[in-house]
Amino acid sequence: MNNKIIIINGPNLNLLGEREQSQYGSITFDKLKDSCEKKSKELGLELNFSQSNLEGELVNIIQDSRKKYDGMIINAAAFTHTSVAIRDALDLFKKPIIEVHISNIYKREEFRQKSLLSDIVTGGIFGLGADGYILAIISMHKLLKI
Repeated sequence: MNNKIIIINGPNLNLLGEREQSQYGSITFDKLKDSCEKKSKELGLELNFSQSNLEGELVNIIQDSRKKYDGMIINAAAFTHTSVAIRDALDLFKKPIIEVHISNIYKREEFRQKSLLSDIVTGGIFGLGADGYILAIISMHKLLKI
């Protein structure tokens, strides 16, 4: 069965609702998690929702995911622009990966406009707020052809 997915969140996303609401909206991390779990359940997907502020921990989560999950949604946050280690781990996943960003990284500071991940993921959703996660779950459902 192709129904197990993981959503991986990078640094500072645990502070959603508290930080830069002009960029990230007012949704809290817990509310985002609840919304993703609800949509996944509606579609028959088994979801693991994770977050870490540590680059090495995110690499470990990605590596461990290779044998546990059929697809991955990742918001690597600031590591999107800096982490070759996360890129290399994602490149080893060999299953569908959707990159998500709450803000439109291409309308932000110049250093945020380069994603080290975009050319190795299946697709990306940028700038649609927390709804981008829901769209990514729907897209993953279709990619897995459940």
